[in-house]
Amino acid sequence: MASAEHPLKDWDRIIIGIDPGTNVMGYAILGVKGKKPAMIAMGVIQLDKFESHYLRLRRIYDRVLGLVEQYLPDEMAIEAPFFGKNVQSMLKLGRAQGVAMAAALSRDIPITEYEPRKIKMAITGNGAASKEQVKELLRRILDIPEENMLPQLDATDALGAALCHFYESAKPAVARGASSWKSFIAAHPDRVKM
Repeated sequence: MASAEHPLKDWDRIIIGIDPGTNVMGYAILGVKGKKPAMIAMGVIQLDKFESHYLRLRRIYDRVLGLVEQYLPDEMAIEAPFFGKNVQSMLKLGRAQGVAMAAALSRDIPITEYEPRKIKMAITGNGAASKEQVKELLRRILDIPEENMLPQLDATDALGAALCHFYESAKPAVARGASSWKSFIAAHPDRVKM
């Protein structure tokens, strides 16, 4: 696991990013100080040594809960499963995602899901970017030394989900206007002059 030397109390916000998988699950911890994000840690959870799918799910739950208790994240950003042709694989991936989400929910951590294309778009500006392009841009954006980057793209995918969430949550809320003049007048009678 690569990590930077930062005490957790120094961060205004901590986001855990998860890239769900049934063989390898990526995770990343992103700290935010003011308007500046930085990687705290990232790694992978190896699941292929467990023959039983149910044991893999148990391991996901235990490890994600351990990460939650270790890093005390304020929010979770998780990559949504992409739709493939293999229904069995999709079902297993959905279960893995659900178990990771259950671990966060057990500690009242709000969760936001992001489609893989949205994460790639947020990081690279191209929804069809390769995982390698995402990894390299994350390294540059977050100023991570090359030796701290893991070779497993699952870890950088999780970091991408966390950074995407940081970008999305930093966007200002757009105020919704009245649906008609009648509703505007009803909501703002003081602004109508007769």
